[in-house]
Amino acid sequence: MSYDSLEKCLIDLEQHGHLIRIKEEVDPYLEMAAIHLRVHEAQGPALLFENVKGSKFRAASNIFGTTDRSKFIFRKTFAQIQKLIQLKNNPVEAIKHPFSNIGVGLAALKALPLKNPSSKPVLYQTINISDLPLIQHWKDDGGAFVTLPQVYSEDIDQPGIMHANMGMYRIQLSGNEYELNKEIGLHYQLHRGIGVHQTKANKAGIPLKVSCFVGGPPAHTLAAVMPLPEGVGEATFAGVLGGRRFRYTYQDGFAVSTDADFVITGTVYPNETKPEGPFGDHLGYYSLKHPFPLMKVHKVFARKDAIWPFTVVGRPPQEDTSFGNLIHEIAGDALQVEIPGLKEVNAVDAAGVHPLLLAIGSERYTPYAPTKRPAELLTIANHILGTGQLSLAKFLFITASDNALSTHHIEEYLQYIFERIDWTRDIHFHTNTTIDTLDYSGTGLNTGSKVVFAAYGPTIRNLCKELPSIFNELNGLKNAKLVIPGVIAIETTVGIDILKQQLSARKEDLKDVAQIVICDDADFVAATLNNYLWVAYTRCNPANDIDGVDDFIDHKHWGCKGALMMDARIKPHHAPPLEKVPAVEQRIDRLFAKGGSLYGKG
Repeated sequence: MSYDSLEKCLIDLEQHGHLIRIKEEVDPYLEMAAIHLRVHEAQGPALLFENVKGSKFRAASNIFGTTDRSKFIFRKTFAQIQKLIQLKNNPVEAIKHPFSNIGVGLAALKALPLKNPSSKPVLYQTINISDLPLIQHWKDDGGAFVTLPQVYSEDIDQPGIMHANMGMYRIQLSGNEYELNKEIGLHYQLHRGIGVHQTKANKAGIPLKVSCFVGGPPAHTLAAVMPLPEGVGEATFAGVLGGRRFRYTYQDGFAVSTDADFVITGTVYPNETKPEGPFGDHLGYYSLKHPFPLMKVHKVFARKDAIWPFTVVGRPPQEDTSFGNLIHEIAGDALQVEIPGLKEVNAVDAAGVHPLLLAIGSERYTPYAPTKRPAELLTIANHILGTGQLSLAKFLFITASDNALSTHHIEEYLQYIFERIDWTRDIHFHTNTTIDTLDYSGTGLNTGSKVVFAAYGPTIRNLCKELPSIFNELNGLKNAKLVIPGVIAIETTVGIDILKQQLSARKEDLKDVAQIVICDDADFVAATLNNYLWVAYTRCNPANDIDGVDDFIDHKHWGCKGALMMDARIKPHHAPPLEKVPAVEQRIDRLFAKGGSLYGKG
């Protein structure tokens, strides 16, 4: 469908049974987020909150809550977008078959943004930040946040929409030291598109004009999170995806998306910051309070019947999981084209996406070597860790396989790796490097380490499928559980060195154990695969928290002759995990009870 507004999309969803209206008054402080989380967990419908306490505006959430619903929204243009991406990756195809691809060419005509359209619905009224639904998602959040913004900025050296950046960077609207209605906080890193623009403006000593679009056609929201190739602007992509040219104008020198529901305009001055956060983030923990760019509000515009879209992020899977799935389907094999030899990569959602990557590549460097070992895989691994947001990963598993192995069959993939990996040879650390700013397992903000586990060759161990008896005999062991074949989760009251000494003395009893995860709650870690992925790979800084049975250093290469050990306990410097508030859960029960708007939906 070609939607010219968010409301047209929501009406379409409702007519096809994908949306429920919530008529009861709901509190933007914790209640709306709790309702969203419960409905999303039940794979329920999109939600339209018609009575938001303290605001005259409606709000909507869970719009992209399932991949199927997201594809339904873009059902008229999805195939054309996929075809366009394929043609960019293989332009010869367009030359060979020009007539079969003519529809794609016509669709691409929607890519050119339309300046100063005759209708500008977002300019209907000027409001204040305090008029908005100020939604606080988690108890210890610093205030209210915008979670589905399209943050627009221009390059001071190349002004105009064709060189602009429109990204999804969270925005804090209230709380902390922000002066309500006059100041808001922007959270982004300087290597991101808007950060590059700000760096240029700072060097020139001039303020950067920023516009935050909220709502509008759903294609605008997806465009803001899409990892687009260099030279492809978000506004052009939004036009093709939405089947409607991106419409914009300028007010007081600020860009305004005329189809948006709300537009917040303001200015970021050189080197002006204020503390932003905490914020319950996509890793399942709070990102803490840190200084980030301060935006001084100029004007806030809104449609006549504007709708405030929001999502809730937290321990995956959440609504942003559907974004990731949709992006993967749209992008297709684009990443494999960029990285020679890469066949497949999976940024594991259950581990918070960025911390853990699983990859399959080719291994062609030593076809006649008597012993198969990773070679080309290491080249591919370095390329992966130098590519876009994949560079935020801490753990990269990579292997080569001629079988039907898939990175998306996670337990099967990990077993394949653990059966083959040689811990004396196949561990490759990157120390004192960057990690995700939102990841507090490192040694400082945006500072930590990475590790590549590259496995290739024949099976060298038969992974245990029962808990080995040695784990009933160790001193200081509180609890031990088999997680998946070859992986054991343990709780211990003794230090790592004492534990290593005991395990090294019984190394032969561990020959079928590949990995030991030291944790706070072994029962929790072993309960589900997702629990293991979340705990083991979000709470570890590889260079600090990886150890091993009978370990050694040879020419600066670290390895171990027995099982790999990972300390996945929560440390004092870690951010706290996100937790629901029981009293809030009880308050929202009324909506799910008989007679409530969401009866039977969660």
